[in-house]
Amino acid sequence: MQYPEPIAKLIDSYMHLPGIGRKTAVRLAYFTVNMDKTDIANFAEALTETKDKLRYCSICGNLTDEDPCEICQDPTRDQSKILVVEQPKDIMVMERMKDYHGLYHVLGGVLSPIDGKGPDELNVRSLIKRLQANEAVNEVIIATNATPEGEATAMYLSKLIKPAGIKVTRLAHGLSVGSDIEYADEMTLFKAVQGRTEI
Repeated sequence: MQYPEPIAKLIDSYMHLPGIGRKTAVRLAYFTVNMDKTDIANFAEALTETKDKLRYCSICGNLTDEDPCEICQDPTRDQSKILVVEQPKDIMVMERMKDYHGLYHVLGGVLSPIDGKGPDELNVRSLIKRLQANEAVNEVIIATNATPEGEATAMYLSKLIKPAGIKVTRLAHGLSVGSDIEYADEMTLFKAVQGRTEI
């Protein structure tokens, strides 16, 4: 038996979202069908507004509803540091920490030849232009993920930036708080030893 066409379309739409398989898409579709009409209208409006009103900041590449974004406009931010992240969502994670008060730059991904992502597909040129235009920047903190692609991107950026005399640092990787050493993999332990600090 086939799903009615509207439900089949809804299931297909949900399956386009990352991490949503067929079973979850079916469950979400039936949940949506049972939603109040007002809630569905609000949901549809939120989706439309997201597409219509959001854009990328012309300075850092963050998602914003005003250009430049709130962070780039803030004169109280530390202008001497730029933290480089893969995606706009990573900025929100760093901001929740409430300990970093510098600027950001969003790459829009990482180097990945398999996926056809080279330096030209990333927001690298604008980072270099930004560094050349702003002499106040004395440190670039690279916060790409600890994946082979993230590491390759960090090394690439470091080689581009260091000749300008700007300090390039990388977020430390290692053991998470509350974890046991016996359960850590070799790479995590290696990174923990490498990123050790004096106490």
